[in-house]
Amino acid sequence: MGWLFYSMITPPALTLILHAIGAVLPHRPAQFTIFLARLITSWFALLFCASCGVFTSIFLRIVGYGGLSQWTVARVFKWTMWWGTGVTFRVWESGRIEGGRRGGEDALAVRPAVFIANHQTELDVLMLGCVFPKYCSVTAKKSLRWVPFLGWFMALSKTVFIDRANRATARAAFDGAAEQMRSERQSVFIFPEGTRSYADKPDLLPFKKGAFHLAIQAQVPIVPVVVANYSDVLNVKRRVFNGGVIDVSVLPPIPTTGLTAADADALTTRTRDAMMNELIRLSHLSSNGNGTPLPRAMTTGIDSEVRPKARTKAQ
Repeated sequence: MGWLFYSMITPPALTLILHAIGAVLPHRPAQFTIFLARLITSWFALLFCASCGVFTSIFLRIVGYGGLSQWTVARVFKWTMWWGTGVTFRVWESGRIEGGRRGGEDALAVRPAVFIANHQTELDVLMLGCVFPKYCSVTAKKSLRWVPFLGWFMALSKTVFIDRANRATARAAFDGAAEQMRSERQSVFIFPEGTRSYADKPDLLPFKKGAFHLAIQAQVPIVPVVVANYSDVLNVKRRVFNGGVIDVSVLPPIPTTGLTAADADALTTRTRDAMMNELIRLSHLSSNGNGTPLPRAMTTGIDSEVRPKARTKAQ
């Protein structure tokens, strides 16, 4: 049991030593030392919560609440990271109403739905820990299934694994997710950019259409989650990792009732534009606009509904 004790005590001891060293070093080396300290803490917290998640998922499945597995472990990770790194995310402007639909915490309670968010860095795992709704699962690349502890937890907690190299299996995974959404009212959380942007300013990569096809197929709303640019908290390129509170805006749900696959392009474009406007506005409110001008439109744009394309009969 000695190895278990030392494996548990080494990461916290190492981070404390690094913090102590950083306190007496000049600014540049101190910044890098603190970056390493918080990085080690984050990986240890992720491993600890994933390990707990394996047993939590098994227990919740046995008692009939398997759909709560990821939400439960997400909240444990939230508080573990807040205690260990001083970083957290908070939902901002919860009273937004557009077209009779509410944003903020009310939008997070919509079920089932396809939740989408901008993807900046590895710290977005903590964002999920802070805002992840109940009865929701994430999507992940298939290779993560085989990662010890993390992959086991994800497999046990209804993660939708996607093989990006195989379009047929990816489509089958989304078909299964759509059926699960309808039968079990289980929501799905997707990063439509497909990869991390590591943006230094408010910006979005092009959106992939899988999330929008899934929402249309299941006929469930899309709930956009917009995270303010937080390059002042974590900037991997500059080796900066500070403590802080990062703002998140949840836009009102976008209905997909009556839409077909032909409407996916328009839905993708309109949703991305709305999220881009909100990202810029939110980053200015968070004092991290980085010189990006505010958009002229003062609404998110999601109230402009995507109308189903007219079908014409074959002549």
